[in-house]
Amino acid sequence: MTVAVVRFGGSNCDRDAEAALEHLDIDAEIVWHEDDLPADTTGIVLPGGFSYGDYLRAGAMAARSPILKEVREAAAEGVPVLGICNGAQVGCESGLTEGAFTTNESARFQCEHVFLRVERTDTPWTAAFEEGDVIEIPIAHGEGRFEIEEDRLTRLETEDRVLFRYCDAEGNLTDDANPNGSKHSVAGVLGESETVAVLMPHPERATLPDVGGTDGQEILRGFERAVER
Repeated sequence: MTVAVVRFGGSNCDRDAEAALEHLDIDAEIVWHEDDLPADTTGIVLPGGFSYGDYLRAGAMAARSPILKEVREAAAEGVPVLGICNGAQVGCESGLTEGAFTTNESARFQCEHVFLRVERTDTPWTAAFEEGDVIEIPIAHGEGRFEIEEDRLTRLETEDRVLFRYCDAEGNLTDDANPNGSKHSVAGVLGESETVAVLMPHPERATLPDVGGTDGQEILRGFERAVER
């Protein structure tokens, strides 16, 4: 299997994602956004960073890059796609998932470790966890607040497409545990398929025990599980 890590102008977590996947013995290849996806692509990462300098709106310009048409087609065919941070913004802007990520409630860039509560376990990304498990993953964003119209949020929740929520160490959803003011503490959501997910925290920065912990490993292993399925 080969996971394509899409590099946009301004990406700065593409190498992190590639290195984290390789550490887990998952082949990864960085692909420039103006090129085609490799023929043997079995997974896709839209990485973090500041694509196009976040001009216009975070993720909006990258969502119109040539490769996104291929990414959407691959996702529709069941190829697993994971959007991380800026990649989550790109995922929303390109229609892979619903909602949008906008300016933090604090109006400041925030870089810290946060706790996430696992909301679903029947997806490749969360199959190693139990529902309600609390994991620790770092964030690094200025526009991470999840926003969506109330009726669409209700539909997302009714369809059980919220993947992670910000919480405290005991799994409680509180205002203090919500780092950016996301609606209903949403930290990650699924697309129409359980193989398409976007999340604001950085699992690739939580794969080494000496650098950020290892709670992100099982999220990234979702690429292996999706292929096995």
